[in-house]
Amino acid sequence: MSEAKEKVLVIGAGMGGMCAAARLARAGYEVTVFESSDRHGGKCRTEWVGNYAFDTGPSLLTLPAVYRDFFQRTGEVMGRVVELQPVSPSFDYRFTDGSAVRFANLSRKETLAAIESSFGLASAQEWDQIMRQAESMWDVSREPFIESELRSMLSLLKRPTLLRDLRIISPWKSLRDFKVKDLRLRNILDRYATYSGSDPRVAPAVLASIAFVEEAFGAWHIKGGVGKLADAVYQRCLDRGVKFEFNVKVSQINHDGNSTTGITLADNRKIDSSIVVANADATAVYNKLITGKVKKIRKERSNLAKADPSLAGFSLLLGLRPSESETGLSHHNIFFPENYDAEFVDIFDRKKPVADPTIYLCAPRDESMVKHPGHEAWFVLVNAPRHDQSGADGFDWNDSDFNHKYAMQIIDSLEARGIAIRDRLEVLEIRTPADLERSVSAPGGAIYGTSSNGARSAFMRAKNRSPLKGLYCVGGSAHPGGGLPLVGLSAEIVAQAIVGKASH
Repeated sequence: MSEAKEKVLVIGAGMGGMCAAARLARAGYEVTVFESSDRHGGKCRTEWVGNYAFDTGPSLLTLPAVYRDFFQRTGEVMGRVVELQPVSPSFDYRFTDGSAVRFANLSRKETLAAIESSFGLASAQEWDQIMRQAESMWDVSREPFIESELRSMLSLLKRPTLLRDLRIISPWKSLRDFKVKDLRLRNILDRYATYSGSDPRVAPAVLASIAFVEEAFGAWHIKGGVGKLADAVYQRCLDRGVKFEFNVKVSQINHDGNSTTGITLADNRKIDSSIVVANADATAVYNKLITGKVKKIRKERSNLAKADPSLAGFSLLLGLRPSESETGLSHHNIFFPENYDAEFVDIFDRKKPVADPTIYLCAPRDESMVKHPGHEAWFVLVNAPRHDQSGADGFDWNDSDFNHKYAMQIIDSLEARGIAIRDRLEVLEIRTPADLERSVSAPGGAIYGTSSNGARSAFMRAKNRSPLKGLYCVGGSAHPGGGLPLVGLSAEIVAQAIVGKASH
């Protein structure tokens, strides 16, 4: 008789949970995923509204090697299941003074030429200097901070290259400590803080490495929408024998004070297992799913209480009829306001919707995302404070009249910049932080779990290996953080930790 497979229970069918599930099933575990909603993918989804498809979560993929590795190691190469398309230019940045610059995909030389042409030679030299620093930061941080399990501050202190690494990463410096004379480049650099839901006034300087990653490894679209990646990962799970239970809420992670013993579902079913992988928000895992005073996780609860939640987003799904004239838009467009700092004062200090927000407009040229030729599906996003009904730690996003007015204000702002919308509009859907909280159980609609505000933020994030033996945390609120590549890496770290534990 063959030996019984060891059981793994996964809470949540987001990208982290599914990638870990497929890797573990491939390694010989019997894996079941429990998902409270009726679908897979978590925040990574392409949604059809009438004749239009929208990427309502991530709208680009960077570091595609993370998913290439996932598909290869679980059975078949990525190119056979999804079609990656480079996005060029990678970003189209526009400013209120009428100036604009388009960053080239996969070419610093072309990006610097574009900056020189738009802003002058001194600005191009400034950006080149920032990118050189960002590259050094990436080289130093990728292995200990991103690709490895972050056990403790002590493990980093033992590194032989510690002093050199510290000098390069400068953990005591914020993004704002980069001396940037051209305010337009300052705005572009600040945006890399918001990539991780953070405040550029206090986010660590090392976040500049995201700019280097984007430039060096490219910005990619997935034909049919980024949600196709979630579909392919889900299919890979099924092919590897992973079982899924949808519309099933986990009410408790069971334990004996030292080790996990399984889970209890909302329908009172109790499922025993010594291995549980939680792809749920870490705050919910430690404060809601693990009940009572548990000595072992006191520090985790304390760290999560100190960590700043990430910012949220207010988005519009716009289905547009064909236009007589060219829109002049790129795939990814950023419209900066006159005063970018006011945005962070509104969100993080006043906890109010931004009076004059930066607008991100995603206009994919992908005929498979519309049912009729010439039509377009645009996704518009502005940064927003998290949802909080009391208004004490955020903004109450349940007021539909306000939400509609705010949506109209954003459309007015785009039209004032010469982007015609109203005379083409066929579909308008509004999505608020409250909607995100309801649909994917993200507390307050925070997009990335906790932010990277402050030098110690990486150590405040939930570790992949919980102090409660047999419990592992995966996904955007766990190490190494939010965004598709990092979530994919967290799944790899967790799978290796579980498989490695079994082989010792």
